[in-house]
Amino acid sequence: MIAKTLPEQEEHLFTVLSGRRFLDMEGLSGDVPFFIYPYPPEDALEVAAAKKRVKNRLAGAGVTVFEINLYDLSIELLKARGVWDRLLAIEPKKDKADFREALQGMLDPEQRIAPAIRDRLAAQQFDIFFLTGIGEVFPFIRSHNVLNNLQSVVKGKPMLMFFPGRYEQSDTLGSSLVLFGRLKDDQYYRAKNILEQEG
Repeated sequence: MIAKTLPEQEEHLFTVLSGRRFLDMEGLSGDVPFFIYPYPPEDALEVAAAKKRVKNRLAGAGVTVFEINLYDLSIELLKARGVWDRLLAIEPKKDKADFREALQGMLDPEQRIAPAIRDRLAAQQFDIFFLTGIGEVFPFIRSHNVLNNLQSVVKGKPMLMFFPGRYEQSDTLGSSLVLFGRLKDDQYYRAKNILEQEG
């Protein structure tokens, strides 16, 4: 039975994430250890608070979580390249499509985001990797592109992506990430819905 209310989901998350089966990545049948926690976008603040509580409870149980927020990482990368202030200055005047294209180039998942995440993961000791900030970086960074490029980066530890929307799984149509419950991001079939995992 899938937990319906946010408090039930929070409890489910803690139970699954603290379990040996999850931490040892058992039952994946060779699949990547990627999990998605889909939630209604309107619950973002409550989910952020629940995530913090779950991280604290996991720490108390001896399970270390390392979190990367894609929005914060993007700003960090743009500042490191020395373009942040210039982008802020030109954004109000620039055509939206041109601006989006420019940012997509600067924040390319294969060339920029995945290597930056790999470097940060290599410098940390952790049991679970949380990926957040998905909604904040849309449409400059698409979640399915990030997931595809992280397959060779996140190894040996499970990853949980907090996704503001739906993760629709169908035997006939495949699986799709539907951002904000409206925008079909694209098909991504390799992740598992964390709410469907047994604790």
